[in-house]
Amino acid sequence: MNILEHNRQAWNRLSSAGIAWSQPVSPELIEDARQKRWEVSLAGGTVPRSWLGDVAGKDILCLASGGGQQAPLLAAAGAHVTSFDISDTQLAKDKLVAERENLAIRIEQGSMTDLSRFGSAEFDLIFLPVSVNAVPDAQPVWRECFRVLRDRGILLAGFINPLAYLFEENDGSSPNQGLTVVNRLPYAEYESFTEEERRSTIDTQSVFLWSHSLESLIGGQLAAGFVLTDFQESYRTDDRAPMINAYCPTYFATRAVKAYREP
Repeated sequence: MNILEHNRQAWNRLSSAGIAWSQPVSPELIEDARQKRWEVSLAGGTVPRSWLGDVAGKDILCLASGGGQQAPLLAAAGAHVTSFDISDTQLAKDKLVAERENLAIRIEQGSMTDLSRFGSAEFDLIFLPVSVNAVPDAQPVWRECFRVLRDRGILLAGFINPLAYLFEENDGSSPNQGLTVVNRLPYAEYESFTEEERRSTIDTQSVFLWSHSLESLIGGQLAAGFVLTDFQESYRTDDRAPMINAYCPTYFATRAVKAYREP
């Protein structure tokens, strides 16, 4: 099966259902952004403004970041924004806010693993929220991000802590306080599922996920040529992982800079 196409349709379904990452921002938040009062979320918590700096006039790629949230806010703050996402329903929400608020946002559809339509050194900053766990291999993402960023360009990326994939939550009555270790890491749903589980995921249009390893998520950025400049941990604010939240941060985010390379 074409897993990326399956995940596109699954994300369309989730977006249509109005999950948290698919609720367009209000006109009031857009007006605040125009007045330089804005904040964006990368991985659970608010991204420090110092991670982005002054975005006015910058070329920003919101990568796998559709849903009518980050792209419109950054555009209202004065950035030249391109929204690139595999989900046409998520992109439609960026377009909806752009038209409602008279914002110029370039809309492009595709997989984060293939940015070939963009030229080398086309962007100043890439904003990649928690999305890389929806592709089986993170390395093409880091290589493509490095290529399309200008020298000293910034990559902001958010992740689910791979430890979250280690456990299954239960009713809390067991000696291990509601968490049962069920998976080896790195975890890949498509490969780990039984045929019945695989079929259920396909039939219900649920997203196939990969935990990846820290070596892939962080080391992969370094191998691509990035220099890590900051790191942030945070906790989920929904009710999908309440027990794991009690023991460790469930999200983390990185700030990396494209290092200059001699020709």
